[in-house]
Amino acid sequence: MTNDQLKAIGLDEKWLQPLIDVFAKYDISTPKRQASFIGQCQHESGNFKVLEENLHYKPDRLHIVFPSRFPTVESALPFDTPEKIANKIYGGRMGNLEDGDGWKYHGRGLIQLTGRDNYKSFSDSSGVDAINNPDLLLQPEYACLSAGWYWNKRNLNMAADASDYKTMTQRINGGLLGLDDRIAKIQNVEKILGGS
Repeated sequence: MTNDQLKAIGLDEKWLQPLIDVFAKYDISTPKRQASFIGQCQHESGNFKVLEENLHYKPDRLHIVFPSRFPTVESALPFDTPEKIANKIYGGRMGNLEDGDGWKYHGRGLIQLTGRDNYKSFSDSSGVDAINNPDLLLQPEYACLSAGWYWNKRNLNMAADASDYKTMTQRINGGLLGLDDRIAKIQNVEKILGGS
């Protein structure tokens, strides 16, 4: 990958070295794999600009998005800050066992790593202390590294090789949210990288 290719994709040059490093570390070694990684990350992060989960919800939206946690609009009324919301929706699961873990380990990075268990697994694998310093994932190097770790853990190179966009998206998102946008981004990057 070159700086000119990065510019053509629409990404800031600060992402070049982190991407090169992650591609080497996780064998994201073909234009198809690289395009899939970048395209999925573009969708997940608002074109590499949003590195932290947006938890600014109004009560009516909390009830719609998280009905199991907020069965009525009234039940959502006390949750008026991102910290309170994160602790409610993520507390007691994904390894978040201590008070405040939901907020401490809310989504960060290009593919938003969420939950103490994921932060610990990433930290153990990478040697980066994201458990004690979760905001490291807001820096390009670690935002990209955590996404590469997640990509590798979910065996997404194989899905990329097969152009299996649905499986790739399900393993990242848990569903097919934004599938058409993800495919368009992947195909655009692949053209720029010379893979099609």
